[in-house]
Amino acid sequence: MPGGIGAGCEKQNRYRAGALMGRVLGLLVVVVIVALSYKLYFSHLQSTGTGSPAQAINVVGVKNDLIAIAQAERAYQAEHGSYASLDQLASGGALTIVKSGRDGYTYEVETSADGFRAVAHCPATTIPGCTNWAVDQTMEVRPAP
Repeated sequence: MPGGIGAGCEKQNRYRAGALMGRVLGLLVVVVIVALSYKLYFSHLQSTGTGSPAQAINVVGVKNDLIAIAQAERAYQAEHGSYASLDQLASGGALTIVKSGRDGYTYEVETSADGFRAVAHCPATTIPGCTNWAVDQTMEVRPAP
């Protein structure tokens, strides 16, 4: 009956209520999965030594500085036929980084006739568990011992 009364209409209303509950429960399950994934992701970030978001930003800055040093070494080597110290890169204009470090990290460049190695030493006393980073002529930034 189109008027909405009777046993058929009551069954239909129960079916709609059950379908609505199923949708609500499905949405709740999705929200719980997303929340657990979010928590797991950020707990993994902290366990890998990046710590807080500010520390993660500092590490990205340090890696970018090392890439800039490596690019300056390549340019210096192409122009002079040898690799240079950090001071030579800065004074020669090949490197525009004015600081010798970032947020406690200090930079050092080791050169040889065959290549170079730029190292960012972490301040283990102020940031326990931090990682040293290094780059060489391969331009790949890696954790350093």
